[in-house]
Amino acid sequence: MKIVIIGGTGLIGSKTVERLRKRGHDVIAASPNSGVNTITGEGLAEALAGAEVVLDLANSPSFEDKAVLEFFETSGRNLLAAEKVAGVKHHIALSVVGTERLQESGYFRGKLAQEKLIKASGIPYTIVHSTQFMEFLSGIAQSGTVGQTVHLSPAYVQPIASDDVADAMADVALSAPANATVEISGPERVRLSDLVARYLTAMKDPRTVEADAEAKYFGARLNDQSLVSDDNPRLGSITFEQWFAKSAQPK
Repeated sequence: MKIVIIGGTGLIGSKTVERLRKRGHDVIAASPNSGVNTITGEGLAEALAGAEVVLDLANSPSFEDKAVLEFFETSGRNLLAAEKVAGVKHHIALSVVGTERLQESGYFRGKLAQEKLIKASGIPYTIVHSTQFMEFLSGIAQSGTVGQTVHLSPAYVQPIASDDVADAMADVALSAPANATVEISGPERVRLSDLVARYLTAMKDPRTVEADAEAKYFGARLNDQSLVSDDNPRLGSITFEQWFAKSAQPK
């Protein structure tokens, strides 16, 4: 089966490409660097010719509110239009648990716009809502840093390792369209401020974490339901300690 992965050279994309190729599928890792650009439309028709399944794993290069919305709307429209012409049978997109709950955030407004385009396209689809990736902990810490203190919400999160995400995306690619949203989560529910404190300690980072219920998460105020899945998610198996031991040792 021919499968096209938009964002196929990124963190999740490259791992998903590897998994599907090992299962014997013809996988195109599409990205601007490979001549496939969902914003300009360059190379889309050629990449999608004969494809049965498309996974959209691309992310906005900017987190600025207007740029994020424009990226997901333009990319989504161009990709879905090209898929209709190519006769793609299953469109899969990776999105975020809590997207519809966190519309204070420009990033989540962009993701919701992307999801609405998919649902209205008429193409059979599966939207995968994932909890936060463990690989983003450094960026989350940086986003809340003032001086040597990291101000973060104590709301619950359920972080997932990128290897577990890629396993799930590969399985969804080889399954029938759900025409619905499915959720994936990490195995451990923990407070965001506590998790980042564990991460910084393990990294031998001198910053301290201050739990602050008013601290915004990429523009949105969190509560204990914002970023966790209660919709019978597929659970990953990799714990924070296992992920850290394999992937995030201090330099």
